[in-house]
Amino acid sequence: MYIEDCLDNETGMSVVRNIFTTAPPADGGGPVIDPAVVAQQAVDKMLLRPPQVGITPKPGGKGVVGMPVYMWTATGPETYGPNTASASIGPVSVTATARVKKIVWNMGDGKSVTCTTAGTPYKAEYGKTPSPDCGHRYTAPSSTAGGKYHVTATSTWAIDWQVTSGAQAGQLTEVRTTSVDITVVEVQVLN
Repeated sequence: MYIEDCLDNETGMSVVRNIFTTAPPADGGGPVIDPAVVAQQAVDKMLLRPPQVGITPKPGGKGVVGMPVYMWTATGPETYGPNTASASIGPVSVTATARVKKIVWNMGDGKSVTCTTAGTPYKAEYGKTPSPDCGHRYTAPSSTAGGKYHVTATSTWAIDWQVTSGAQAGQLTEVRTTSVDITVVEVQVLN
């Protein structure tokens, strides 16, 4: 039996995987190689980052209660996909392709927004128009939450894999999270 012992970069824990067993297949061939293990090796070659957060108001700036908040991420292979890699063990070769399936934004005010697109970057000409695909509105200033809203963005990567010379295929999932703090204030109008 061949065993792979790797360090998981996300958790820092050791991960042990059986690559193939000594039990021959029913047809009397050589050792059985698990294509899902080969697929995980392909995924391990990819750099899958958390969302590269774009948000209005920008961290360090100030937003206003009731104004539209736009959320988005960069759409490169490492932040949104597609990201492709291959791996081989013996005669088994697998190609895996990763794409972000969704980003869940926890807005720091007890609400969350699930976006199935990368979002639309805000432009000044949009004014008070809400985001067409990934937005939010705060109903209270961030002073009610300790001064800032702690916004987390969690991307779920769906990874499809396929054995290069066969019909075997499957799917894996990876999750990445990042966060920013933003300030939202209430505007008082005087007559």
